[in-house]
Amino acid sequence: MIALAAYALQGCNTTPKDAKANADSLNKTKDTTTNAAATGGIAVTADDAKFATDAANGGLAEVALGKLAQTKATNAHVKSFADMMVTDHTKVNDELAAIAKTKNITLPAAPDADHQKKLDDLSKLSGKDFDKAYVDAMVDGHKKTLDLMQMAAKDCKDADLKAFAAKTAPVVQTHLDAINKIHDSMK
Repeated sequence: MIALAAYALQGCNTTPKDAKANADSLNKTKDTTTNAAATGGIAVTADDAKFATDAANGGLAEVALGKLAQTKATNAHVKSFADMMVTDHTKVNDELAAIAKTKNITLPAAPDADHQKKLDDLSKLSGKDFDKAYVDAMVDGHKKTLDLMQMAAKDCKDADLKAFAAKTAPVVQTHLDAINKIHDSMK
């Protein structure tokens, strides 16, 4: 009967979810205030879990976009920046995944639909058009990520996530400074 009810509920939801939306939904289900006995609970507040999924989503996108830029960029500085993105964000993603595992937070396995669209759009470009669009995307993305990290370093309730955000914010600032310098040199 429970399986039938679950199947029926799943059938009503015909809208496909991207990986981030799915992770957010799973974390909401695991929220200890509503369903801890059935799900094992989540060891952080809903806002902290959302920070973790947002950070993971951005990190996954940085790695995917960086890998694309490693193959498509023509500007040596852009290629070098892409290498740094893949290396640094893979490391940060692994750190966040380790924290999430201890807190029973589900993280997305792939970038969300918005980031996937950006990846698809960039993959259609080449040469200087690609370089410019990638650099613009990196400037915008790192501004948003820096805001996210600074806010989490101040507002997260969970000490591990707060420390992660505080440790990661300066790295994101370094990336933003580097990509702004590249952006300015391309004018």
